[in-house]
Amino acid sequence: MNKSIVKKRILTGDRPTGRLHLGHYVGSLRNRVRLQDEYECFFIIADLHTLTTRPGRTEELKENIKQLVLDYLSVGIDPKKATIYVQSQIPEAAELAVIFGNLTTVPRLERVPTLKDVMRDSHIQIPSFGLLGYPVLQAADILMVRANLVPVGRDQASHIEVTREIAREFNKLYGVHIGKSTPGVNELHTGSVSGGDGQVFPIPEALIPEDIGTLPGTDGKAKMSKSVGNVINLSDDSETVKKQVMGMYTDPKRVHGDEPGNVENNPVFIYLDAFSQSEKSKSKVKELKDRYKNGTVKDVEVKEFLVQVLEEFLQPLRGRREEYEKQPELVEKILKEGTESAREEAKKTLSLVRAAMKIEYF
Repeated sequence: MNKSIVKKRILTGDRPTGRLHLGHYVGSLRNRVRLQDEYECFFIIADLHTLTTRPGRTEELKENIKQLVLDYLSVGIDPKKATIYVQSQIPEAAELAVIFGNLTTVPRLERVPTLKDVMRDSHIQIPSFGLLGYPVLQAADILMVRANLVPVGRDQASHIEVTREIAREFNKLYGVHIGKSTPGVNELHTGSVSGGDGQVFPIPEALIPEDIGTLPGTDGKAKMSKSVGNVINLSDDSETVKKQVMGMYTDPKRVHGDEPGNVENNPVFIYLDAFSQSEKSKSKVKELKDRYKNGTVKDVEVKEFLVQVLEEFLQPLRGRREEYEKQPELVEKILKEGTESAREEAKKTLSLVRAAMKIEYF
């Protein structure tokens, strides 16, 4: 008899700090749309993680979560294929984070490379306990659903290594108590418990797509930033998109349209390469590159074509978003059901954790 194939699990998501932009699409969202057909996906809306850098702005969370879900749905994330849930509504994750916090040291967390970057970008002189422990809560998020894979950029791989270390340490300390007769173990998702007896948690791996790309900001800076305003949001209207594109940074050495220009590291052409979908558009981009190098096309003509390309990409997203905006009760239902589903997984995991640690008293 053929056994059904159990898909591996993925955990990834975003902090609800505002609407998502084209950089998010290129860097992660388009990959998630593909992954939801290949894996069992959990997409976390990590509202507790916003407290590490924005503890005084919790009044924004409800609206930001709504807009984040609409962004997900507009790009094609399907709630029938993926579980979308709110982190703070899973109290089991917080309990797991407390347990994990005792399995790692402060010096280890201080060595996470991105800590200094976050402190610099958020103008933080001394990290809070929560910011320092960010990777521990992240480990709880990942291991709570017993994820096998975590899609991340290369700069985030160090966070996943902390999760792997915590999982190994927990398995080493408490996995010896786990057997097939342990309460709850038979109810666990069989594809997520790797290694058989003695393995409470799978050891998750970072999934770094080979084709992952990045978009510079419209001002030419290396990274899009909502606070700087150098972004084009997935939800922007046509007028806003045109305004942002026509003001884009190009080749600073090119003063006149009849001068040869550089297409490498030129944001306008980077965007064209990323969003030109049809063969006709790609052919047009090639033509514009040749003319740009030869000084036979002005920046304004290239930008006008980019506006056209982005409109072709964004119009279907706007259509899907509009349909969901007309059904706020459906959006709420998707989020509620996803959160309930994720919490059921969390309860199973925590039950197994308590059994392994022998701290289930009643």
